[in-house]
Amino acid sequence: MTDSSMHKLTPQQRAASIRLLVLDVDGVLTDGRLYFGAQGELLKVFHVRDGAGLAQLRTAGISIAIISGRQSAAVDSRMKELGIVHVKQGVDDKRAMLHQLKNELHVEDEGICCVGDDTPDLAMFSLAHFAIAVADAHPQVKAAAHYVTQLNGGQGAVREVCDLLLQHSVHAAARITA
Repeated sequence: MTDSSMHKLTPQQRAASIRLLVLDVDGVLTDGRLYFGAQGELLKVFHVRDGAGLAQLRTAGISIAIISGRQSAAVDSRMKELGIVHVKQGVDDKRAMLHQLKNELHVEDEGICCVGDDTPDLAMFSLAHFAIAVADAHPQVKAAAHYVTQLNGGQGAVREVCDLLLQHSVHAAARITA
């Protein structure tokens, strides 16, 4: 496929080849706000529907990874609860981490979907076949995305992505119908 025909793919066509979903955390799985408790602990709020969608995606055979610039015990706890094992936190170079992860998991660029909300996520978009911005993402991220969710980060946007992938990914469809 030529570069010009790649740009004309619909979100549904891009979703068809996805084998790995890569998510940022703050602003994607959360609403982007940081809550600090009285003892200085960082608290995060996750949407239960996002978790349900991620569990369905895992069951369907699509791998899930987290690449976040921040480090948080709350993220470790939530991802452990969801059975997500590829959790990379405190990452300065998201593109390099995604490159390392795709090699580790033996996934080609055509199999990668990344969801982000802010300019540090653009580095991952450059390797992704399907780049998705949440509805309340930074304007530069929306402009670089192949798809923008209807819902905001932390408000069900990840579930929206999961549903899209479950409906259109040939990898998920093969597992669901088997």
